Amino acid sequence: MKIYVSVDMEGLAGISTWSEVTPKQNRESSELLYEHLRSLLEGLFETDKVEYVMISDSHGTGDNIPYRITQEFEKVEIVHGPLRQDFMMTGLDNTFDRVIFLGYHAGVGTKYGIMDHTYSSSVVHNMWINGVRMNETLINAAFAGYHDVPLALIVGDNALREELEGTLVGEYLYVITKQAVGRFSAIMRPKATVMREIREAAKCALSIKREELAVVRFKPPIELKVELKDTSFADAAELMPGVNRIDARTILFRHEDYGVVFNALMAIVYIAAAVKNIGV
Repeated sequence: MKIYVSVDMEGLAGISTWSEVTPKQNRESSELLYEHLRSLLEGLFETDKVEYVMISDSHGTGDNIPYRITQEFEKVEIVHGPLRQDFMMTGLDNTFDRVIFLGYHAGVGTKYGIMDHTYSSSVVHNMWINGVRMNETLINAAFAGYHDVPLALIVGDNALREELEGTLVGEYLYVITKQAVGRFSAIMRPKATVMREIREAAKCALSIKREELAVVRFKPPIELKVELKDTSFADAAELMPGVNRIDARTILFRHEDYGVVFNALMAIVYIAAAVKNIGV
């Protein structure tokens, strides 16, 4: 099997604030990330089913995962760095057997969701695809579904799990890392328990029949609607070809191809972030 793992940080155990999701500045966060990954990979490689794992470093600027993980696990490669096509899912294609989301979090506007946001906490106020309110799990799972690759396992907080109930069709496993009680607060489950559950879930996720796993697909035409946090962000985003502005802060992008929509979303976020950063 070829397994694709997309790694975020807000949904990891032991983390609840922005200061804790910058591994370069926080040694404990770096070690927490490493421990989560090690537990996942130990579970995947415990059997002889896995031939290769690609890990997408998908948090922030994509430079969080210590490279030494590839010394401990030789059948692993890491997608590293910012400004890349298919950002949180770079390198995924239809040769992969299933995908896993590690450290994922609830979408923007979710009550008690730990650091709730959808692709950008600073520029996106809300987001929909074909009328369905989005979070990063659904957006990225749909990109996997676009390549006919199902979702097997999610590791994240309870708020995301509740948000996904009744939305994902098919079988998948979920490991709860913490019980959210506010945007920046949670009841943390014991580390040893969480790591053991991740190892076991990773192993069990390989045993589920591929055709029974959860798959997300959006029927074309794909309509992406993004409500931005500032009118100046919409001023800039509407300059992008194919983007229509429907009110002061909301823009619309339509296309038949989900892959195009997926990258258009990132382009919109980058454009809005550029306006924010230069203070226009």
